[in-house]
Amino acid sequence: MNRIVARHNLDAQRCCLLVQGDITQEQVDAIVNAANSRLQHGGGVAGAIVRRGGAEIQAESDAWVRVHGEVPHDRPAVTGAGRLNCKAVIHAVGPVLGEGDEDAKLRSAILGALDAAGKLGFVFVALPAISTGIFGFPRERGARVIFQAVEDYALANPGSSLREIRVTILDDPTLDIFRKEFEKRWK
Repeated sequence: MNRIVARHNLDAQRCCLLVQGDITQEQVDAIVNAANSRLQHGGGVAGAIVRRGGAEIQAESDAWVRVHGEVPHDRPAVTGAGRLNCKAVIHAVGPVLGEGDEDAKLRSAILGALDAAGKLGFVFVALPAISTGIFGFPRERGARVIFQAVEDYALANPGSSLREIRVTILDDPTLDIFRKEFEKRWK
């Protein structure tokens, strides 16, 4: 069972929640996948999403890449959610540590995912700690960039349909780092 660890009101209508739990069990309009540019969902969050949601997510991802090519950092792909408790999966491509300009690429991935969710009229979205797992991005930096991007999105898009942005973390070490950044930024 997922649990809310912290909450911050971004403005009068929107909030950011830090959630401990499994993103594949979030009951939201869309979840964000920490994807690679070819949408090959073998490991990490992406693998978990396909295992729980079904092979149709990988099939839709393959079809998306055949039509559109590789997914850039700033423009995520969107597919159906298979058997997940949401309407869609937004596949955001974060940076791999060492490829250069990682902070800007991670920011772009978060803003792109939130923008896609807003354009689809979604109200509730959950995102993981993109790039901080198998892509090797330092978790402390990732927490700063992700929370700043969430805040920037809310400020720049007052008319967005998004009302609840959930940052959903499974493992305790990453959650502790994100909790510290959340409290430093908003408490």
